[in-house]
Amino acid sequence: MQAREPAFPGQNMKKLVIIGAGIGGLGAAGLFARKGYDVTVVEKNANLGGRANIFSEQGFKFDMGPSWYLAPDIFEHYFNLVGEKVEDHLDLVKLGPSYRIFFRNNGDPLDINSNIDIDTATFDAIEPGAGDKLRAYLKQSEYQYEVATQHFMFKNYDTIFDFFNKRVMTEGQKLSVFSTMHKFVSKFFTSKKLQQVMEYTMVFLGTSPYEAPALYNLMSHMDFNQGVFYPQGGFYELIRALSNIAEKNGATLRANSPVEKILVRDGKAAGVRLEGGEVIDADLVISNADMWFTETQLLDIAQQTHKEKYWQKRTMAPSAFIMYLGVREKLPSLIHHNLLFSEDWRKNFDDIYKDPRLPDEPSLYVCAPSVTDPSVAPEGKENLFVLVPIASGLEISEAEKDSYADRVLALMETEMNLPGLREKIEYKRIYTVADFGADYNSFKGTALGLAHTLRQTAIFRPKNRSKKVENLFYVGAGTNPGIGTQICLISAELAYKRVHGIKSAEPLRSLD
Repeated sequence: MQAREPAFPGQNMKKLVIIGAGIGGLGAAGLFARKGYDVTVVEKNANLGGRANIFSEQGFKFDMGPSWYLAPDIFEHYFNLVGEKVEDHLDLVKLGPSYRIFFRNNGDPLDINSNIDIDTATFDAIEPGAGDKLRAYLKQSEYQYEVATQHFMFKNYDTIFDFFNKRVMTEGQKLSVFSTMHKFVSKFFTSKKLQQVMEYTMVFLGTSPYEAPALYNLMSHMDFNQGVFYPQGGFYELIRALSNIAEKNGATLRANSPVEKILVRDGKAAGVRLEGGEVIDADLVISNADMWFTETQLLDIAQQTHKEKYWQKRTMAPSAFIMYLGVREKLPSLIHHNLLFSEDWRKNFDDIYKDPRLPDEPSLYVCAPSVTDPSVAPEGKENLFVLVPIASGLEISEAEKDSYADRVLALMETEMNLPGLREKIEYKRIYTVADFGADYNSFKGTALGLAHTLRQTAIFRPKNRSKKVENLFYVGAGTNPGIGTQICLISAELAYKRVHGIKSAEPLRSLD
């Protein structure tokens, strides 16, 4: 039996409008439609998916946002909840190696294979004894992942007492909630290389290892123990799957339908008005739009739980300097996922969080999906997604974009064994801070949302329920549990729990 609080007034409501068709919005649409709600999703852009967008040009098909398929068990859990099987929708390939790491001014790249025997040998070769330490680290990571997914992530928090449930109280010391990732990792590994390997995943959470709670070492369980996967056809296949499931259960999905206002009557959300003037009445509204945009632009001041002053004090996750590149020949030094780490790790993060600027010595990520999937590039050519994490809120001129792009490409040529790369590029598109703001209404052009700092995690993160407007809820990276594709699917389940008064900490076993 699921523990329940007294029935929330919205429990028997049937007409639901969801603002935004990101992963959280589509996930919520599937859950509520399957439960029998009359669901309409309104999305401002031409494509569904939010930041998990897509475009094609000159025979190249580019995933514009997420590209790492991690934590397959969380995706499987969602699909099971809506009566589906992942394999009926996605052709998942487990990558091997999982990813390759290049270190600046250090010639030999390091491959992570998500195979404990191979990876421990790799660690021992860099730091004697580090292989056994990796096993111990991953054992702790697996434990924290299990506690988090069974007793932490799938629960709505309103007070500190909600957070400290029995399991967290009895075993909470092992969760390292109040230590930082860097301090935690440093207890296991002294080599800077290995510390970087274990800390890089903090970029996925939009924060620095010097600020992120050590709880998030659970990310290492995802890539080392579970492995890294790729849906053939591209990451956007996940968006197609979620869209198809929602529609199969009766949801209406509308693109090119930007919302102008959330309608509030007698203190209750009553629907939305689109920019063209169309009104869609509803008993319940869930917003998957950027929470800052929802609160400050779609609601009147008196209806805002978090006003502009609140957001100005938040730490936002980075934005990104992205290049979508079509390259006229194959690049044998790259595998599917590639990372280049800066030599001065601390300064690179300071350039993002403390002294915002285009990093002098950037770390960067290069995805080459055409290594795995021939459908995303013309035969014999390579599709590259190049991402440099940069500070949100930066203003970058067109001249600065071109100059920085050349600088990043030159760095890739030198440090990733890609000689002559710039001359081999036949298609290039730059996408950065202002584009995130324009396309996704994201605060300060953040690529991810609200960062996972100690003060912006769990009970300190904005709740998924408006304090000022009854029957108004939130999903997505701005609320709990936070940033990440699979994490946004959990936020959809949390919204479902909230509406139906379900207070349990464990994942739902059914929608009944």
